[in-house]
Amino acid sequence: MTEAKTKTKATRRTKEPKRAMTALQRRRLRVPRVGLHEQAAARLRTMIVRGELAPGQSLGEADLSDALGISRTPLREALKQLASEGLVELRLNHSAVVTPFRRAELAELFEAVSGIERCAAELAALRMEPEDFERLAALQDKIEWHHGRGELRDYFQVNQQIHSAIVGFARNAVLKATHEALLARAERARFFALSVLGRWDESVREHQEILAALKRRDAARAGQILAHHVRRTGEIVAETLDAKTLDAEADDAAAPEAPARPRGRKTRNVAP
Repeated sequence: MTEAKTKTKATRRTKEPKRAMTALQRRRLRVPRVGLHEQAAARLRTMIVRGELAPGQSLGEADLSDALGISRTPLREALKQLASEGLVELRLNHSAVVTPFRRAELAELFEAVSGIERCAAELAALRMEPEDFERLAALQDKIEWHHGRGELRDYFQVNQQIHSAIVGFARNAVLKATHEALLARAERARFFALSVLGRWDESVREHQEILAALKRRDAARAGQILAHHVRRTGEIVAETLDAKTLDAEADDAAAPEAPARPRGRKTRNVAP
């Protein structure tokens, strides 16, 4: 073996470990990308919660893929994720619809959420730190500001932060995880309820009472008011759905019947 070949092999041996280490370092430094299906699920979740995609609306894969700029594979994964959250229903023919509001399911949902948030408020009243009270007071100021300006969407966003914050102040991981599992379905109904005339003003007053009870560390009162606040939201949604059903039935009853088509032998229309 010549001296030149020996030097070349030795050089390769010294370079290979460096290349391997460099590649390893690059792998460690890379930040994981958020999956396309997660981004699509987040966008669709917001649209469903805010009523931009209406209850019962069909979700055509071709239209959604085009609108979101993704292929059907990540879209289907996104729809499966939303189905697990109760926001979408998947059909046997691979189509999907936004989950309709159903009175019985809403009653059960808000029974569960009111129980969770009542327990959270009772614990939070005893466990909140001074900085927690400051944060909650700042959020309360924000919702009153948005309410005064008629900014429903901004109000709603802060309103959700308040509910999640109170659950977090309970400092109970199991309670928090259970609440988060129901959060998307509860958010959709809450946004629907806030759009009902009069409920928005009522909601602001209830939040003021909840904050006052927490500041007094009155666990029983804080839990009682928050549980009533949540149940009231469910009642508003159910009452509104009932009213819409009655209106639809009245419209159907008032609509004139279509004239009966005469029976007989079919004839062709002939141009004059």
